[in-house]
Amino acid sequence: MTTATATLAPAASVAVIGLGAMGLPMATRLAGTMTAHGFDIAADRVALAAESGVVGFASAREAAAGVDAVLLAVRNGAQLHEALFGENGIAAVLAPGAVVIMTSTVGVDDVVAVAERLQQHGIALVDAPLSGGPVRAGEGDLLIVVGASPEARLVAAPVLERLASTLSVIGDRPGDGQAFKTVNQLLCGVHIAAAAEALALADALGLDRAATLETLAAGAAGSFMLGNRGARMLEAYDVDGAEVLSRLDIFVKDMGIVTAAARANALATPVAAAAEQLYLLGQSHGLAAADDSAVIRVVSPQRAG
Repeated sequence: MTTATATLAPAASVAVIGLGAMGLPMATRLAGTMTAHGFDIAADRVALAAESGVVGFASAREAAAGVDAVLLAVRNGAQLHEALFGENGIAAVLAPGAVVIMTSTVGVDDVVAVAERLQQHGIALVDAPLSGGPVRAGEGDLLIVVGASPEARLVAAPVLERLASTLSVIGDRPGDGQAFKTVNQLLCGVHIAAAAEALALADALGLDRAATLETLAAGAAGSFMLGNRGARMLEAYDVDGAEVLSRLDIFVKDMGIVTAAARANALATPVAAAAEQLYLLGQSHGLAAADDSAVIRVVSPQRAG
């Protein structure tokens, strides 16, 4: 079996597969210091990337051929397997010694399975789920948590360091990053749900919404999620709702990963389970594509404007 070794050099070229809200700013950021290839099924996204120095390709395989690293973002484990090993999967064109940098939250099991399969071809998986929005991606201000071998981290370093302001190595195995992100998403999902309940209660009690949010954020009850999502919750009942920076159905997926992991380890997580139900209700009420701050509409569906 061929595997990556410490004699490999740091990546000088990278392919970003998917030039969506996060992929495009990451690709353009990377193009500033290395050769960056890009592919998206939407030709206009490829054209936008090309304006910033990203070399566009007509297929994912063409973009990935010959590069040192591939940056991959997918919605779930099924898409991860398809992107790498499907009929047009990119694993077939990657050279031994290349690394696949997986930035999505899909759960431990799928990442471990994919890493084992890639290793048979001498390709390492860098498990690197990230946090931060499109603006922070373009500024290199992401939080990235990494689970990968030291050899794979060496190859991926120029990519990760260019994108992250906080880069934390949480373990030496693919799957360690997913495990940490599962814990992280438990807290994030619960904090958003709790913020929604708190602001809905404040409104029911007749308190000024904006003043309540400002005062809560300044005290012991404050949290990053309250400060970040709270302002968007105040916009949730506008005609168009809050700007979509993180879709509600992402937390349907992520809280599902959290509760499944807890069950697999015989761990009770009643607070996380309750939060998961709020996101599922939001999805059933047609809010799947809305910003996740719209979960407040599940708690207080009749709130006056």
